[in-house]
Amino acid sequence: MSDLNPADAAFEARLRDALPEAAFRPLTPAYLEEPRGLFQGGEGLLVAPGSTEDVAKVVRAALKARVAVVPYGGGTGLVGGQIMAEGPRPVILSLERMTQVRGVYPTENVVIAEAGVILADLQSAAEAEDRLFPMSLASEGSARLGGILSTNAGGVNVLRYGNTRELCLGLEAVLPDGTIWHGLKRLRKDNTGYDLRGILVGAEGTLGIITAASMRLFPRPARTGTALIAVESPAAALELLALAGARIGPGISAFELVSGQGPRFLVETDCPARCPMDPVPDWSVLIDLGLGAEDDPDAALTGLFEAALEASLAHDGVIASSETQRAELWQMREEIPEANRRIGSVSSHDISLPLSEIPAFLEHAGAAVAALGNFRINVFGHLGDGNLHYNIFPPKGVARDSLRDKRGAVAAVVYDLVAEKGGSFSAEHGIGRLKVADLARYGDPAKAAAMRAIKAALDPDGIMNPGVMLER
Repeated sequence: MSDLNPADAAFEARLRDALPEAAFRPLTPAYLEEPRGLFQGGEGLLVAPGSTEDVAKVVRAALKARVAVVPYGGGTGLVGGQIMAEGPRPVILSLERMTQVRGVYPTENVVIAEAGVILADLQSAAEAEDRLFPMSLASEGSARLGGILSTNAGGVNVLRYGNTRELCLGLEAVLPDGTIWHGLKRLRKDNTGYDLRGILVGAEGTLGIITAASMRLFPRPARTGTALIAVESPAAALELLALAGARIGPGISAFELVSGQGPRFLVETDCPARCPMDPVPDWSVLIDLGLGAEDDPDAALTGLFEAALEASLAHDGVIASSETQRAELWQMREEIPEANRRIGSVSSHDISLPLSEIPAFLEHAGAAVAALGNFRINVFGHLGDGNLHYNIFPPKGVARDSLRDKRGAVAAVVYDLVAEKGGSFSAEHGIGRLKVADLARYGDPAKAAAMRAIKAALDPDGIMNPGVMLER
C-alpha cells in the first residue's frame, strides 16, 4: 500500500467542496473495530454519501488522488474486511445514509433496495407486502444489504433459498474508475455477456461499491413449524436430514446442527437462552419448516420424530407448540455466537464440507486438535448446506490470550483436514484481511491468477479495499 496516498486535509477539503455537509461525520471507535477484536483501524476520513452519484464523486476523487477506499456496511463482518489497520489514511465510505427501499414488486417477487438498508428492515418491507425475504442472520438487526452482498452471506435458510448471490437479480454499483453501472434489472434471465453481478457479489468491496440491488422475494409460508431433536451423532443427523427430505421435501427451510458445548456456553456466559432438554444432548438438530395452508407442520415434525426414534437416530426432542416456543428455540441457536464471543476463541473456523465427509471430519479434527493441547470445541452451523462453524476455546478458567500462540497450529490442522476432504476454509464469512494467507495456501492457482487479472483490469491503481482478499 506504499504507493497510495493519505486522505489528508487537502483531499478532505476537495471532497467537502463536492459533497453536502451531511456526508461528513466524526470518526467514532465503532468504525475502527470489528466484532472479534482481531483488527483495529487507525485514522480514516469517514464519508457517508446519500446517493449513488455522491458515492461516484468520492471514488473519482480517491482515484485521482490515489487514496484507498474502504467500504463500510453494518460493521458485522468477521474477517476484517471493513477495517484497514495499516497503510496511509483511507476514506472509510459508509453506506449508512443510503437506506431507501426503492420499490417492492409483489407480483414479481422482487424488491429493490439501497445498500445501506438493514436486513431486518428489508425483511419488514417484504412482510408488509405479504412476501418473504429469506435471508436470516444473527446480526440481521445491524447488518446492511451492501455488506451482505459483498460477502455473499449465507445464513440459516441457504438449504431452501440459497446464498445471497442466488437471491440477487441485479445491481447498481460504482466501479473503481468512478463510473456507475446501472444494472438494477428485475429479470430472471439475462444472457447479455459476462455476469458482472456475480463477480461483484462476494468481491468484498475490492472491485467496486454496491449501492443498490434488486433481490428475490418469495411467498410467505402459510404455516411454520420448528423442532429441536436430540440425535445420537453427526452421522445420525445426516441420516435424519435425508429422512426429512424424503418425508417433507422442499418444505424444510433450515436444518441446523448444534453440539452440546453451545448450550453449555450459554449457561457459562449468562446468556438468556437455554436448551429445553435436560441434560443437554451432545448433538441436536434444529429443524424449521415452512409449508402451505393445507399442510400440518406439527404432524410432519411428529411423524419425522417418530420415524427417527424407530430408526435409532434420535432419543429426545421438543416440537414448538406456539410461536413463543419457536422463538425460544431459535434464540438458543442464535445466541451461541454471542456466548462464543464472551468466552473468547483461540481459533474460529467457518468451513464447508461435502455432507458425507462431515462425520469423519469431526472425528479426525477433534483428535488432531486434542493432540495440540487441552481445548474445548464448539461445533454448530448449517448442516443442510454443509457449512459448520468449528470453533476452538480454552479450558474453563484459562484465559484465551495464554493460548494465542496455538492459533496458527490449530487453524493449520483444521484447514489441512478440510482441504483433504474436499471442503472450503471459508464458507460464508468471506476472506477479508484475516484469511488472505489461507487463500494463497489453499486456493486454486488458476482461480487466483484469474482473480488477480480481474482486479488489475477493474482496479489497476489498487484503491478499492486494499489488502482484502488478495496479497499485494
